[in-house]
Amino acid sequence: MSRSIGSFLWQIAVALYLFVNGVLGIQKGGDFKIIYGTLFSGDLLTSLTIITGIIALVAGILVLLELFNVEIGFLDTLVFVVAIVWLVYVVIEIFGWINGKYRQNFLHVLQLLAVHLMVLGSLLVASKKFDR
Repeated sequence: MSRSIGSFLWQIAVALYLFVNGVLGIQKGGDFKIIYGTLFSGDLLTSLTIITGIIALVAGILVLLELFNVEIGFLDTLVFVVAIVWLVYVVIEIFGWINGKYRQNFLHVLQLLAVHLMVLGSLLVASKKFDR
C-alpha cells in the first residue's frame, strides 16, 4: 500500500459513511430520506431511499475493496457507475436546496452537501477512469 495515512483514513471514513447510510437507507431512514424528502413523498420517497441505500451499501464495500487493491475485473466500472449515480444524487440534493424545501438550518444543509461531495470525490478517486 503506497497511500498516505491521511488518504487511507479518508477512504475508510467514506466507506464507513456509505456503509452506515446504506443500512439506514434500507431501513427507510438516514440522510437519503432527508434529501429525498425535500422533493418526494409517500411510496416514491420510500423506494428512492431504499434503492439509494442499497447503492450506498455496495459503494461502501467497493471503496473498501479498492482501498485494499482487491483485483476484480469489473470493479472499476462498477465504482464508476456508482459515482455517476452519486452525482445524480448530489444534483437532487442541490435542487432541493435551491428550491428552499429543506427543513434544517443552512449550516446543516451545507454539512450534508459537503459530505456528499466528499463521497463523490472519493468514488471518483477510487475509479481508475479518472487516473489521467
